Amino acid sequence: MTPTFGLIIVGDEILSGKRADKHMPKVIELLAARGLSLAYADYVGDSPDRITATLQRAFASGDVVFSCGGIGATPDDHTRQCAARALGRELVLHPDAEALIRERMQDVAREQGVPYEADRPDNIHRLNMGVFPAGARIIPNPYNKIPGFSCEGAGGGAVHFVPGFPVMAWPMIEGVLDQHYAEFFNRTPQTEQSVVVYGAMEAALTPLMERIEKMHPLVRVFSLPSVDHPQYGRHIELGVKGPAPSVPAAWQELKKGLHNFGANCGPELVRNL
Repeated sequence: MTPTFGLIIVGDEILSGKRADKHMPKVIELLAARGLSLAYADYVGDSPDRITATLQRAFASGDVVFSCGGIGATPDDHTRQCAARALGRELVLHPDAEALIRERMQDVAREQGVPYEADRPDNIHRLNMGVFPAGARIIPNPYNKIPGFSCEGAGGGAVHFVPGFPVMAWPMIEGVLDQHYAEFFNRTPQTEQSVVVYGAMEAALTPLMERIEKMHPLVRVFSLPSVDHPQYGRHIELGVKGPAPSVPAAWQELKKGLHNFGANCGPELVRNL
């Protein structure tokens, strides 16, 4: 079966509004380009207890989850430590991560025209960015070589940890998808068909929606109401979505039901997911 994909965004700066989250729309885009979809997203601030609880749920979920942010080595970065707590594992310096971080430090020293001092206190501290839960796998970082990491929980959940910086996180997420989940790409093409229904009330259309979902269990019915749309005014976008072969019959049933209801319908919309 195609796995369920989730997303965790870590950081007080998102919840305070100091920064706007850009990860969720990008992850939706990256998944959609591969015929996949995002099932849920969790936002959590820099509270170790909350991060740990969120990760415990992810590891127990059986899902594929991307976690963005909090894997640095400053006092407000807690994600690595919380992942270890959630898994009940020790934190250890990953040897491949250590090699990559040292390589990065040497690159920076060359760029600055200064000697590389491996034992300088700030360079020793930077190695903390490679301290992961025991058994973790690294995620290559094509931007600056400082890796992320992946872990699996006893419940079957796989969590892939990447930095909060989009320029690093997004290529790393693409790399994880292409390396580990390509077998699920475009396995079940999805289609969405909908129609604008003017002036309708959702409560009046609910029986029709329930009947269609009962008749077509692989299809989901959705309604998106709007009260002040600049073009359509008050309306509902009513539609069906699901596996491409299953949608046409449900769509015809929806249109038939709206006709019998006497609904005032406008433009029809089609979207291949």
